[in-house]
Amino acid sequence: MKKREMNNLDLISINDMLTDNEEALQNLKFQKAMQQLEDPLKIKKIKKEIAQLKTIKKEFDLGLRGNKNEK
Repeated sequence: MKKREMNNLDLISINDMLTDNEEALQNLKFQKAMQQLEDPLKIKKIKKEIAQLKTIKKEFDLGLRGNKNEK
């Protein structure tokens, strides 16, 4: 997902994507351990996306972003 698209997400969507990406990262690491990983750069891309999502989530927590659809 591109950074522009991430900026338009609400907090609920960010939490959902963060959970999905963390599960995907765990699966990729498992595939790497079993030597079945076809594209090792996927791990790097997923880690980067997780970091970006966590940054956006932290900005919501600090009040730097608008609190739209927050629970």
